Amino acid sequence: MNMMKKYRMAGLLACCTLASTGCSSVMSHTGASQGYYPGTRASADLIADDGTSWAIKPLAIVDLPFSAVMDTLLLPWDYFRSDDDKSLDSPRARVLQSEKLAHTQENLAQAAPMPVSQSSL
Repeated sequence: MNMMKKYRMAGLLACCTLASTGCSSVMSHTGASQGYYPGTRASADLIADDGTSWAIKPLAIVDLPFSAVMDTLLLPWDYFRSDDDKSLDSPRARVLQSEKLAHTQENLAQAAPMPVSQSSL
């Protein structure tokens, strides 16, 4: 019976540890591609920022090593996504690309010679 309690405690501890590891890394990998080690950078930025709340800094300090491990495990995924078109992930990049295309088409339309119609001759 005593052995069963040890296994339960170990299982509970393992589940809690896995559930709380690398929060910044997991959140960073759900959005647009942000390069390599995005969770680690996010935690480090929170720690270094003077505007970060006193309640958040300890959480970021605890999260930093776990995010580093998770980012290391996700390096193949980051490498796989590194060649992707960033505009697919980023709404801002899609808008800028669309505006650039519209501006180019507008310039082409203004530069094109007007066709001469038969009625104006």
